[in-house]
Amino acid sequence: MKSNGNIRLAIPLLILAAGGCVVPLVSVQADDSGEPRSRSRALGIVVGSYTPGPLNGITDVAGVTVGHTTIISGEGSLKPGLGPVRTGVTVVIPRDDVWHKKVPAGSFVFNGTGEMTGLAWVNESGFLEYPIALTNTLNVPRVANGVMSWMIARNPEIGITDDTLTPVVAECDDGRLNDIQGRHVSEADVMKALDSASSGAVQEGTVGAGTGMVSYGFKGGIGTSSRRLPESEGGYTIGVLVNANHGRRPELIVGGVPVGQLYDAVPPVAQAPSPGQSEGSIIIIIATDAPLDSRQLTRLAKRAALGLARTGSTARHGSGDFMLAFSTANSIPHYPKERTFQQMHFADTHLNPLITATVEATEEAILNALTMATTVVGRDGYRVEAISLTRLRAILNHQAR
Repeated sequence: MKSNGNIRLAIPLLILAAGGCVVPLVSVQADDSGEPRSRSRALGIVVGSYTPGPLNGITDVAGVTVGHTTIISGEGSLKPGLGPVRTGVTVVIPRDDVWHKKVPAGSFVFNGTGEMTGLAWVNESGFLEYPIALTNTLNVPRVANGVMSWMIARNPEIGITDDTLTPVVAECDDGRLNDIQGRHVSEADVMKALDSASSGAVQEGTVGAGTGMVSYGFKGGIGTSSRRLPESEGGYTIGVLVNANHGRRPELIVGGVPVGQLYDAVPPVAQAPSPGQSEGSIIIIIATDAPLDSRQLTRLAKRAALGLARTGSTARHGSGDFMLAFSTANSIPHYPKERTFQQMHFADTHLNPLITATVEATEEAILNALTMATTVVGRDGYRVEAISLTRLRAILNHQAR
C-alpha cells in the first residue's frame, strides 16, 4: 500500500438486485492476496429479519451524506512526525445547513476509554448542529479546527453576531499502523472530506478514519448498514456507520459462529497490550428518519451496544465505545422567533421495531468493516491481515452442516 501523498480511495461497487431492492454487495477492490473483498451479505451472512435499504448504508436515510479523506504514505521504520502514515478522516453530515436546521440527537458512552468531543452540549441541548467527524486520537484538535473552519466559511457570523460551536469529533487509536504523533490529518483534509460528502454508496474498510484501524485481530475500519421497516411498522429507515478498532481475535462471532476461535488451526492467544497501549475502540453513528426526540435517540444509542456484543465484544476496560444517534425527521430552528414550535413526536410503545433494526444494522456494519477491509503494512513493517473471506466462508459453511 504505497503512496507518495494523500489519496482519496474510490471503491466502485457491483450492484445486486435482491429481495426487491438494489443492494451494493461486492467490491472490486482486492486485498494484496488478490482476493476480492465483499460485504458480509454477499457471503451469505444475513443478520436479523429486517431488509436493508437500497444502499445498505447510513446514506439510506434521506439527506445524510458521508465523506472520507484517506492518507497513505511512506513505509519502513517509524520516524515520529514523518511517517509512515496510515490514517484519515471520515465525516457524517446529518443534513444540509444543519446549523440552522438542527437535528434531535442523543448519545451513549458504553465504555469511556476514549473521546467524542461535544457530547456535553448534545446531551444538554438534545440536538446536533454540525457534522460528525471521525479520526485518530491525537488528531482530534486539528480535525475540530477543520470542522470549525468549514462551518465558519458557510456561516461567517459564527463567533461574531452568532453563537460559537463545539464540534463533535470521535477518535480511535491507529498508532499500531500509523505515525500517530505526526497528526497528519490537516484542516484541509477535513474540509476536503466535508466538501466531497455524498449521499451515495459509502466506501468501507481501509478508508478515511478507518485506514489504520484493527478489529478482532484483523484489519478493521469503516463499515455501514441499514434497515428499512415495512410500511406496516412505519416504513422508517435506520442507518448505522461504525469505525471498528476493537476486540481480540478469539472473541469474534459472526452470525452466532465463534469464528475467532475457529479461524486458525491453533487459536491465537489473546495477548494483553503492554502498559499504556490502547485496547482499541469503536465509534457507532446511528441515523434515522423516524421522528424521535433526544431521549428516544439515547435509547437507540444504548441498543447499539447489543449489536456490538453480538459480534463478540465485551467492552474491555481499555476500550472506548461511543454511540451517537440523530433523527432527520424534525428540524429544530436556530433562533426561533416564537416561544413555541411544533415537532412530530413518536410514541414509545411503537419503538420496538426501531430498536431491533438498530441492533441488526450495528452488527452488520461491524461485519462489513471486517470483510471490506484490506491488509495493511504500516510503521516498522507491522502487518495487519484482512480476514480471509475464503477461510470465513469455509468456517461458516462447516458450521451450517
